[in-house]
Amino acid sequence: MHHLFGTRGGHGTCFAYGQTGSGKTVTMEGLPGAPRDNAQGLYSLVADELFHCVEAERTRGTALTVRAGFFEIYRGKCYDLLSRKKKIEVMEDEHGMQCLVGLNWVDLASPGALLQLLARTERTTRQTAQNEQSSRSHAILQIAVLTEAAQSWQTGAERCKLSLVDLAGSEWAAKAQSDDRSNRLDGAEINKSLLCLKECIRALGSHGSHVPFRGSKLTQVLKDSFVGATSRTVMIANISPCNNCCEHSINTLRYAQRVKEWQDSSKGGGKGGAG
Repeated sequence: MHHLFGTRGGHGTCFAYGQTGSGKTVTMEGLPGAPRDNAQGLYSLVADELFHCVEAERTRGTALTVRAGFFEIYRGKCYDLLSRKKKIEVMEDEHGMQCLVGLNWVDLASPGALLQLLARTERTTRQTAQNEQSSRSHAILQIAVLTEAAQSWQTGAERCKLSLVDLAGSEWAAKAQSDDRSNRLDGAEINKSLLCLKECIRALGSHGSHVPFRGSKLTQVLKDSFVGATSRTVMIANISPCNNCCEHSINTLRYAQRVKEWQDSSKGGGKGGAG
């Protein structure tokens, strides 16, 4: 967080990856009803640290505005979770930056305001053969810090941006064979987008001439997270301790290793890390 504030125009991204039921959403949201100190999720921890940095800047005479947007990617389309799932479009501007047309941004005054905002949203979930309440979409929370209370995103107004990505869980069709057709279609789309994300990370790590960001809506949205000298990316690898999940766990750890290799091979561009 301090690194983002110290780098004007910095863009940080943290995404949770793992199989269905491995605890990605709990990692992000925390455990409801449990004592705060023992059950804070990443959203809460980030909000506390973010406003601590904002307050520190304010004492030095710099007024900052914090805004948040929250949307999901479901079956290749983006829906605003703060506007009753209104469809939004992802477009690229003349500078190559990704713009979320129609996304509702809300000004935040405190960490509690962010958590109250998220509590009112409803992400797409279904019961599957592997999980009673499985996330069937990728949820992306974007928090932007502006140098002033701007009414629009004018040039130079954005101090930094942070994206927190709760990916839908990877799954195997063989283990979801008892699901209905809708769940199978969801799973196919989820696996397709996760595969494209892997291909983008592989291409970045090998310095390939072409990175397939347009292969899925997920990678298109996250393009800004992976390119540029001021971009930083972190992956949280979620694994299950069950014996029958060993292969999934190994694949997740291989994915994390891929991100670390990309970090080691990065020279002056976006860097990543896995935890």
